[in-house]
Amino acid sequence: MQIRIIWPAGRLTATLDDTPTATALHAALPIDATANTWGEEVYFDTGLTLDLEAGARQVVDPGTVAFWTEGNALALPYGPTPISRGEECRLASPCNVLGRIDGDPRALATVGPGDPIRVERAT
Repeated sequence: MQIRIIWPAGRLTATLDDTPTATALHAALPIDATANTWGEEVYFDTGLTLDLEAGARQVVDPGTVAFWTEGNALALPYGPTPISRGEECRLASPCNVLGRIDGDPRALATVGPGDPIRVERAT
């Protein structure tokens, strides 16, 4: 499954794994939201309420597509957050890992707080 993430200054695609959360997100698309930033992470409300999966992680690689169950939000880290140790991507709490951004996740640095953001099916 592929998704497209679009904001005023750019766009990316991401490939989702076959997980219950990824399947639920893909089925709910398109989603229009307002972007928030937290250090080098973009996150936004999806309107979905989903359970934490067994493989949830708090420290992930840059470019990971994650679902933050506590905030019903998609979390897109591309670098350190305020609670990171060193250069790691440390999310606010464990999140479901859905997949990975295709290409350079640093493009997310052009997303500003309050920007409109849209997630849609790419295929």
